[in-house]
Amino acid sequence: MSRIWAGVDAGKTHHHCVVLDAEGAKLLSRRVANDEPELLQLLADVLALGDETTWAVDLADGGAALLIAVLVNHGQHLLYIPGRVVNRASGSYRGEGKTDARDALVIADQARMRRDLNPVRPGDEATVELKLFTARRTDLVCDRTRAVNRLRGALTGIFPALERALEVTNTGPLMLLSGYQTPAAIRRMGARRLETWLRNRRVRGAATLARAAAEAAERQHTAVVGEKAIAELVHTMAKEVMSLNEKIAEVDKLIESRFRQHELAPVITSLPGIGPLLGAEFLAATHGDLAFFATSDRLAGFAGLAPAPRDSGRVSGNLHRPKRYHRGLQRVFYTSALISIRNCAESRRFYDRKRAEGKRHTQAVLALARRRVNVLWALLRDRRCYQPIPPVTSAA
Repeated sequence: MSRIWAGVDAGKTHHHCVVLDAEGAKLLSRRVANDEPELLQLLADVLALGDETTWAVDLADGGAALLIAVLVNHGQHLLYIPGRVVNRASGSYRGEGKTDARDALVIADQARMRRDLNPVRPGDEATVELKLFTARRTDLVCDRTRAVNRLRGALTGIFPALERALEVTNTGPLMLLSGYQTPAAIRRMGARRLETWLRNRRVRGAATLARAAAEAAERQHTAVVGEKAIAELVHTMAKEVMSLNEKIAEVDKLIESRFRQHELAPVITSLPGIGPLLGAEFLAATHGDLAFFATSDRLAGFAGLAPAPRDSGRVSGNLHRPKRYHRGLQRVFYTSALISIRNCAESRRFYDRKRAEGKRHTQAVLALARRRVNVLWALLRDRRCYQPIPPVTSAA
């Protein structure tokens, strides 16, 4: 029985496919459009070249989504090779140029030789939706961070005392800046009238906020050059941040609603420190499928919480954080560990014990996050919810 390997360098509009036999000889090299008829024709032509076909792609979504769906629907064995692996492997192949055909050849050859590649397993509808929603939320949060930084910079340029007094990520200060941006305008308004203005817009802590703004205005009586133009920019940017906050809140509701419908949601959220948002990010990163992670160590390695050795010569036992890991998944475990320290007595005891051993705060939190990987992996394996262990009391 002849076996062949088809490597596909995926793109937005076109893919390039190279097929190799067991000896590494090239059987086919073709550029195809990212359209179903051409992909089906490519599938038929490749299957005619051998009895057993293994496909490999360098993208797991995006432009390769249609190709992956076609291959999966036709029962094809499909492997995923990260782009970083392809780039590193390219250096060991002849030639200096970089082309789609060359990358496809590297992908096919790596699939032919390596035995450590993960299969592509499209997630269920729920995890796919959660992946889309969480990615959208990440984009919005990044946009908000940039907008807030621009807002801070502009406000510092005309009214540094107010910038220091306000937390411009909160709704109240943003509402204030949407109406008043300069020291003179706030002094004319006065603390009492400003408080009333804020209360009419349902701002919490209106009195405290108005008082802080009035005190800041009394510390600056000099108008800077370009104050009027910058004040207009501050008004616009404050509105922009408020709009982004509303969009993030809407996406959060979608994420929580969809996450609650997932069969693993009760198991995941039973672990202290993990709520709907972190749980959704966990499912989006892992597809909720332990088949990818035969042991908790593999899950920890994927999350960057299992150190990798860096030994050389007489140096041994030198460990470091792995270079290849899922940063979003690491954030899930690290953030949930921080939250659990405040809300879970068992987590707090573990953290305090690590601190007593001489570990720094970050090291202790990472150690707790690693421990929680084991717990969550076992819970998902057994499909059971977390039950806190009661503290052992000594007999009277």
